[in-house]
Amino acid sequence: MGMCDLIAGFINNALRDSDGCAELQRSELASRFKCVPSQINYVIATRFSPEHGYIVESRRGGGGFIRITRVSTDPERLLMHTINAIGDEIDLASVSAMTANLVHNGVINDNTAKLVLAAVGNGALKPVPASKRDTVRASIYKQLLLNII
Repeated sequence: MGMCDLIAGFINNALRDSDGCAELQRSELASRFKCVPSQINYVIATRFSPEHGYIVESRRGGGGFIRITRVSTDPERLLMHTINAIGDEIDLASVSAMTANLVHNGVINDNTAKLVLAAVGNGALKPVPASKRDTVRASIYKQLLLNII
């Protein structure tokens, strides 16, 4: 098991033990795992992002902390959180991660996920200039999710 997996496992355990909201100190985690604080940042950014169903708050400095909150799995609330996390642009990798999170939490099924990904995929957006695809993708994705509610 790699270092990132160990750190992510520790954070997941902390979330489980604290009912979905854990407040951690970056320096303590780095010391515990004998790594640099930037590795802690990497794990949080790649595994505990809004696309994966988490809200991360961070305050740097002497009394700094990282607060990670697992978004409630209530389907409507998770959908609204996902819609609010989209922004004006979104890349296909982020759409895939968000959609996988919705499937994982039982908000949508595999067939719906496949249709959503096909609708916002590069094949469907081929007529759109590459520089505008992420904007169009965000708009379509939001509309699809709003209609699932």
